[in-house]
Amino acid sequence: MTGQVAAIFRHPVKGFTPESLTHIDVEPGQGLPFDRLWAVENGPSGYDPADWRFMPKQKFTVLMSIARVAAARTRLDDATGMLHAHADGRPPFAGALSDEAGRDAFAAWLTALLPEDDLRGPLRVVRAPDQHRFTDHPRGQLSIVNLASVRDLSAKMGVELDPLRFRANLYVEGWPAWAENDWTGRRMMVGFAQAEVFKPIVRCAATHVNPTTAERDADVVKALFDNYGHMNCGIYLHVTSAGRIGVGDAATQPEVEPQVEALA
Repeated sequence: MTGQVAAIFRHPVKGFTPESLTHIDVEPGQGLPFDRLWAVENGPSGYDPADWRFMPKQKFTVLMSIARVAAARTRLDDATGMLHAHADGRPPFAGALSDEAGRDAFAAWLTALLPEDDLRGPLRVVRAPDQHRFTDHPRGQLSIVNLASVRDLSAKMGVELDPLRFRANLYVEGWPAWAENDWTGRRMMVGFAQAEVFKPIVRCAATHVNPTTAERDADVVKALFDNYGHMNCGIYLHVTSAGRIGVGDAATQPEVEPQVEALA
């Protein structure tokens, strides 16, 4: 079964703006370059980069907890390491997150933007060490959303859902709606990389937030359960062989090989 990579995104700061890419280079067992490399603690979380352990998203400023996070438009400049951010009614921000002063300045900018009632303590910008990333699942290295599934859900809900609500790395066209839910453990070729499907992605209230308006305007989780009996949309992949993935590349899920009984 072959689809096509329709779009590629990274999210340099967990919870904030998706950035469109033309290609990515992936390695086995590693997070995507610059994807969820940074996160913003919402009050003390116990995070220690010298003692890496998975931490739930609720420890950070994310859409699940704070819809207004979507009001901040962020962009990372790879060449300079500068993060740029803007929001209606606020002065723009520019600073290097590799620098303590830049991290402190971004935390202060966000503190002025986000509702005080949603803040559990001082905000602090933190970086994931080495190959680790602030993903929503400790083993969720690469996420894919099937655009046919999003369209089917939109039709059931009677609204047009922006696929960016699902914050995937890859969006694929050409697969039947919801076919991906049955692929756990199966191998894939995505561009020139080989991967294995880890599991479906269980969705949370982050998908209720409109990425354009920063308002909660659709109960996506309830709609998934009411219409399909599950809360999945998308799949996690584990990369098993390095390669480049580009927009327009094939995303191929091999058919299950028939079982051949041994001759007596």
